[in-house]
Amino acid sequence: MSQNVQININEESRIPKYKQIVDSIIDDVAKGKLKVGAKIPSINELSEAAYLSRDTVEKAYKILKERKVIISVKGKGYYTAKTELISKINVFFLINKPSSYKMIIFNHFVNTLGVNAHVNLSIYHCEESLFVNAIEKNIGAYNYYVIMPHFKDNDLNHVSFTPEVLKAIETIPKDQLLMVDNTKPEIKGNYGAIYQDFKEDIYNALIEGMEKLKKYEKLILVYPEKLTHPYPRRILHGFKQFCMKYDFEYEILNEIYDDMEFEGRDVYITIEEMDLVNLVRQIRSRNLVMGKDIGVISYNETPLKELLGITVISTDFKAMGETAAYMVLKNKKEKVKNVFKYIERNSV
Repeated sequence: MSQNVQININEESRIPKYKQIVDSIIDDVAKGKLKVGAKIPSINELSEAAYLSRDTVEKAYKILKERKVIISVKGKGYYTAKTELISKINVFFLINKPSSYKMIIFNHFVNTLGVNAHVNLSIYHCEESLFVNAIEKNIGAYNYYVIMPHFKDNDLNHVSFTPEVLKAIETIPKDQLLMVDNTKPEIKGNYGAIYQDFKEDIYNALIEGMEKLKKYEKLILVYPEKLTHPYPRRILHGFKQFCMKYDFEYEILNEIYDDMEFEGRDVYITIEEMDLVNLVRQIRSRNLVMGKDIGVISYNETPLKELLGITVISTDFKAMGETAAYMVLKNKKEKVKNVFKYIERNSV
C-alpha cells in the first residue's frame, strides 16, 4: 500500500508542475516524512489525485529516478530509495577552483556540519557556462546552495557576476541561498552571506603593518593578469588607494620574473604561490635577508608560510567555513564580513 503523499502544487506559480512535484517529494524525503522503502502513488494515482496530466507526473518521476530519490520495481510500483538525502540537510557547494584556501573553507564547512548534513561539491573553474549548468541541473534537489562567485571575462579578467549568472542565482529560493567569499549587493531578498571585502581588507591590513612598512621606500604588488582563475581587481584598487593615501611609491608587476632587479628598501606583496617561491629563491641566491634587505608579504595564510616566517595578509578561511556552516545549521540570513588579518613575522 502506498504511503500518503501530500504534493504541494501552487496553481498561481510560474514554476512548472513537474518541478513542483519533484521539489515536494524531495522535501518530504529530506525531512523524513517519507521513509526509506516507502511506496508512493503510481503515475496514474498521483495524476488523478492531484488533477495533473499523466505526462507531468511521468516527467517528475523520471527526474526523481535519475537523482536516485525513488526507484521503480517492475510489477509493484515506485518506492523511496535509500539515499543520502534522507533526514539530513542537503547542501550543494559550488566552488570556483580547488585551491588549498578554498578547500580549507570547504573542509571546515563540512566538518562543522558533521553528521547533520550531506554536502555535494562541484567545481566550475570560473566558467559561466559550467556554473549555470550546475545550477540548472541541481535546482530543487537540495536544501541549501552555497556559492563562491568568481568568474572571468573573455580577456581573463576577474568578474564577480555576469547577467547569466545572476539569472541562474535568481532561480534559487533566497532562504536556500548562502553566498561565500564574494557577494553582490544587487541580489535582492533575504539570504545569507559570509564574504571578503577585497578592496577594504588589503587597505586596512596594510595600515596595520604601517610601522614596519615605513622603513621601505617602494611597495610592489605582484598581481597576476590573464589567469585561468583570476583574482578580484579590488585587491589592486585597495593597494593603490593605500599607497596614494600614505604617499608610498608603488609598482604593479604581473609576476616575479627571473633575474629581478632588486633594490634595497623595497617590499614585495605576492598573491600567487609560485611568485612567492620564485621571490624567496632569488633573495636567498643573492645572499639577501628577508625583512632587512627586501621585505616580503604574502596574500593568504598557509602553515608553510608560518613555518618560513612569511608575513601575511589573509582572511580567516577556517572561520569562513565554520561561520557558513553555522548559518546553515541555524538558518541565519545575515550578511557577515569575514575576519581579515595582518600577521606580522620576520619577512618585513
